[in-house]
Amino acid sequence: MATTFTAPLQLTENATAVVKQLLQGNVEAPYLRIGVKGGGCSGMAYMLGFDALGEDDDLFDIAGIQVIIKKAHGMYLVGLEVDYQDQDDVRGFVFRKPE
Repeated sequence: MATTFTAPLQLTENATAVVKQLLQGNVEAPYLRIGVKGGGCSGMAYMLGFDALGEDDDLFDIAGIQVIIKKAHGMYLVGLEVDYQDQDDVRGFVFRKPE
């Protein structure tokens, strides 16, 4: 059984609503995965998707959403805010990290 920890990041109300809508009926990958990947010259890039729980994942409950983060990625996500914007020129998830 997985242990639920205090989340290093937060989801805005907009992001929470969109993720909950996307998760409806998604039985094969019932968790929201948030992580980082090397971005070469531009540094690290954030990633978001749906996945199954792995042995090297930490499990978080954020606003009623089961979020998984690889243990090695947690330190890079501390303080991160995930938002969803739906405006004329911007549509999608936006990642904000305090400096």
